[in-house]
Amino acid sequence: MPFSRSVLGSSKLSSQSTIESVNEEMEETFCRRDFSFSLPESLLPDEKRKKGSVKEQMTQVLLKGIKDILITETDTISLLDIPPTLVSVNADDADVIIERNKQYSEVCRNRGNNEKYVERAMQTLNGATKNKQIQNNLMLMVDTATIVSAFDMYAPPEQEVMVYSPEMKQTNDTETVVDSRRSPERSLSLTSSASTVISSCSLKDVETVGSSLNTQVDFELIMTSDKFQYSLLLMERTVLRNNFQSQLAAYRKLPLLEDPDRLVKPKEGEQSEAETSCSPALQCLWVFRCELSRGCRVSSMAWNKKNPDLLAVGYGETDYRNHEQGLVCCWSIKNPTWPERIINCDSAVTTVDFSSNSPGQLAVGMSDGSIAIHNVQSADNKSPFISSRECAKRHLGPVWQLRWNQQELSFTGEEKVESLYSVGADGRICKWFVINGGLDCTDLMKLKKMNNTLRKTEQNKPEKTAECVLSVLTPGLCFDFHPSDSNIYLTGTWEGNIHKCSCSNGHQFLETYRKHFCPVNCITWCPLHPDVFLSCSSDSTIQLWKQDCINPLLSFTSNQPVAEVRWSPKHATVFGAVNEERLEIWDLNSSFLDPVIVQPAAPGLKMTSLLFASLTDCVVVGDSDGQVTAYQLQNLHVGESSQGDVIQGLLHSASPKELQETLM
Repeated sequence: MPFSRSVLGSSKLSSQSTIESVNEEMEETFCRRDFSFSLPESLLPDEKRKKGSVKEQMTQVLLKGIKDILITETDTISLLDIPPTLVSVNADDADVIIERNKQYSEVCRNRGNNEKYVERAMQTLNGATKNKQIQNNLMLMVDTATIVSAFDMYAPPEQEVMVYSPEMKQTNDTETVVDSRRSPERSLSLTSSASTVISSCSLKDVETVGSSLNTQVDFELIMTSDKFQYSLLLMERTVLRNNFQSQLAAYRKLPLLEDPDRLVKPKEGEQSEAETSCSPALQCLWVFRCELSRGCRVSSMAWNKKNPDLLAVGYGETDYRNHEQGLVCCWSIKNPTWPERIINCDSAVTTVDFSSNSPGQLAVGMSDGSIAIHNVQSADNKSPFISSRECAKRHLGPVWQLRWNQQELSFTGEEKVESLYSVGADGRICKWFVINGGLDCTDLMKLKKMNNTLRKTEQNKPEKTAECVLSVLTPGLCFDFHPSDSNIYLTGTWEGNIHKCSCSNGHQFLETYRKHFCPVNCITWCPLHPDVFLSCSSDSTIQLWKQDCINPLLSFTSNQPVAEVRWSPKHATVFGAVNEERLEIWDLNSSFLDPVIVQPAAPGLKMTSLLFASLTDCVVVGDSDGQVTAYQLQNLHVGESSQGDVIQGLLHSASPKELQETLM
């Protein structure tokens, strides 16, 4: 008997397709279970509903009857089946799984020390895209125009008609080439003048000629532009710093960077002799030289006060009677191959010096007695900024030395003014000042000759020396101002005397030091001990003086006439001297008898000038061929205590007993 439920009968589905699918599944399920089950009429299709429209009437017997209904589940449909990773300890294979887990834990614990364990990484993604940039020549645009006829437009290229002479062709070609910078109106006017002549050259030829002319013009404009010149300067500095990287690092005491692209790397055991040896030595860093200075004698050198990397070098012949032209080159340690500034002078250069207040002003003394001040900040140095050539009081002989010196204007010392001083072969020390666009001077001191006469005294007393001043002037060769008292200066003369003078007293000397019997070539105060100074002479000796003593404290002997002597700006016990054959570096802390470093001159050359670097342990030496060599001082054993105290103790121990009271 069919069975129906009121719940199913009262339910209504909105979609007919959903009802049909549900009916089909239910019919198949009930057919497989082999029992009869009838759906309510509301769920039956329309066709079946019409066929079974007759219903059986319900009676009391049917209602009281008992029917057995069996309800079962449909088959389970698995969409995703993931086996569990957990196993019960009561499972059959639990012991096997527990043993495998122990083995895996043991492998994970020992994989760090296991040689067979290898970690590898693989890249399965595609490589990243790369952007590549290229540079090509600039495309030049040229405006061209020509007049053609209908025959030229439709005729083959090989059938060109020549209707004019070659002279007309040249004229026409010149007029048809139009510059790209011209306006369109001007281009049309040029082409209209040639409209009466038929051009035989093709448009491609005209474009080729026009582009070549524009390329040449643009190239000249680019080469002469300031921006291109500045870019060339930056590129030049970059290349030179790369080439001289090791030398510049040694000069500035910086660590040396290894070149990663170097094919042959030095071995760890290979070291230079200066590094393995503990004795003092010199290492050549570079040489300032160029074609302009070849064959010229280096006469003087000076560092810039504000820019310690800039070195001014004066060049002149040995025989100043030749009256040949001189040269001044301003070198930078950033470019040892070519000078930053080149100054041509009318006469041989004898001395140079930079100003402190105006670092761009360079004073140049020449062999004809004239003085010129140049502005090195200007690229055009053909003519001097200020010159003394028109001055009636200028030196009558070579200007042997120039010095910029700052003097106090008041007793408080707050106001200072910088002046230029010079000493010349005419026996005058002059002070220079600017007036009416030129240089004028006043005589600060006239160096008169002095004769010594002996005068007898009482018994048991030494003889005294009387000074007889003559009216004849003696040439002055050098001078130097006191480092702390700008009013005091020393000057060396041709007759071998050293005079201590004052800027406020131009009539007499404050003191005279006599020891040299040949011309005094150089005098220099110690920058770290203001009471001590050095002097060198053509008598092949170097004297160490104290300004309160008329006799030298120490005497050093060289093998040749000493041309120049300089104190080290960092070590009070170190000084250098140069003669024609060699460079000598003395260290009073090591020896009073012999120099600690001796550098011989190159074969066929003579050393002429010497100068210490202001911030590093380096020295530059000039020679007779126009070369300036930079050396680095290595392995100098100097103390860490005060440099003034060191030299004071050394002089006290080395001086005679009768002079020790003066040193105290």
